[in-house]
Amino acid sequence: MARTVEVTDVILRDAHQSLMATRMALEDMVPACEALDRAGYWSLECWGGATFDSCIRFLNEDPWERLRTFKRLLPNTRTQMLLRGQNILGYRHYEDGVVERFVDKAAENGMDVFRVFDALNDTRNLETALRAVKATGKHAQGTVCYTISPVHTIEKFVDMAARLQDMGVDSVCIKDMAALLKPQPAYDLVKGIKEKCGEGLLVHVHVHATTGVTLVSLMKAIEAGADIVDTSVSALSLGPGHNPTESLVEMLEGTGYDTRLDLAAVYEARDHFATIRPRYREFLTDFQGVETEIFKSQIPGGMLSNMESQLKQQNQGHRMREVLEEVPRVRQAAGFPPLVTPSSQIVGTQAVFNVMMGEYKVMTGEFSDLMLGYYGATDADKDPAVVAKAKESAKKEPITGRPADLLAPEWDKLTAEAKALEGHDGSDEDTLTYAMFPQVAPKFFRERADGPLNLGRDPVAPRAPVDPSHPGYLAQEIEYEVTVNGQKAKVTVSPA
Repeated sequence: MARTVEVTDVILRDAHQSLMATRMALEDMVPACEALDRAGYWSLECWGGATFDSCIRFLNEDPWERLRTFKRLLPNTRTQMLLRGQNILGYRHYEDGVVERFVDKAAENGMDVFRVFDALNDTRNLETALRAVKATGKHAQGTVCYTISPVHTIEKFVDMAARLQDMGVDSVCIKDMAALLKPQPAYDLVKGIKEKCGEGLLVHVHVHATTGVTLVSLMKAIEAGADIVDTSVSALSLGPGHNPTESLVEMLEGTGYDTRLDLAAVYEARDHFATIRPRYREFLTDFQGVETEIFKSQIPGGMLSNMESQLKQQNQGHRMREVLEEVPRVRQAAGFPPLVTPSSQIVGTQAVFNVMMGEYKVMTGEFSDLMLGYYGATDADKDPAVVAKAKESAKKEPITGRPADLLAPEWDKLTAEAKALEGHDGSDEDTLTYAMFPQVAPKFFRERADGPLNLGRDPVAPRAPVDPSHPGYLAQEIEYEVTVNGQKAKVTVSPA
């Protein structure tokens, strides 16, 4: 009898985040929901990541209403989100009360599965969010961000999974955001987790397709005992996106493994998104092939396009090769953090600054904080000379404790500020929207009554000017604080 492998489809979130800069409007997803709900997925990832920011920044769409809509249209399938631990969906750490309130409201509005990760794999930054999820009775999935470095080993990742199990997670996700997980390490890692944590702990594997090897990695992970894998409906797959759902199903035929998916329903969803995709052509990534050099640089596609955009804004696009060579050096100095939001943006931007202005002559406030421990602990020691420069730049000392322990309660202050804004509807949800994106939320609150925007265009209409963020999958604008000769200034970067 075949062993069932469950499938999570990311078509409603990470697929369009990875391929079309998170610009897909809710109205273009709604028609596919009935077929997706009928297909038999373990869950549908539909919220979190960059979608929240993109909704209010570009689409004039209330992300909480998006969640409620998905819950209503997917009655037979778990909804799933990506949550950045103590960062929630933003770029800074929030005090515990705000994290707890966000999780509670997300569960109340319809979220079933919370995939919780930390950019540094610091489990201290996951404690509050995971505990809050458990308190709601929803599914708490702890995440191991996979990366490659001299200090990252299968044993280290397995030990992290065991720590997550001790924290009470319902499942563990291996999150491979840059398509670095080769087939044999995939087998070894899943096997190691199963042997150490027991067969009762669900193991969920998430990979991107960028390097061209990870469909094989999914096969090896399944052979090692993986319970759930992530894929995307083929109409929005491959490139820096994900492996096609239909390909996984066909690959497993005759292997002793099977999914419970109804391919006819998947094909219905495929046909819909194939029709929708051309309308978003101005946001579609130009990268549709395979990039194996990522195994050397370990730079995710969204990070590449982010750095390219920063250089072009300064008329320095010709220096991209220098930046690509600088990124691994900056990452090593910072203790080999995994390159995932927000560490990828922080490391990438510092590499750009190093090339343009000289090595650590200018430091962003975020990079200084990373070096000084304000984002958490890294798996390797940081370069002490760069730490000393960070101390001088930031005018503060390093810390070794949990960063959120330094934060004072802020909910009352956030509520007062948010409710003073025109268009705030008085809800905790609106206050949370403001808390995460205080620069963007005021405009959204004022204009929300105008209704959602759909940025998709008729395929035969004239092509609009290319949005500078179209090549990558990150939608957020980031404001950095830099110090030059002792003077602080703010620099805004629009990721591509």
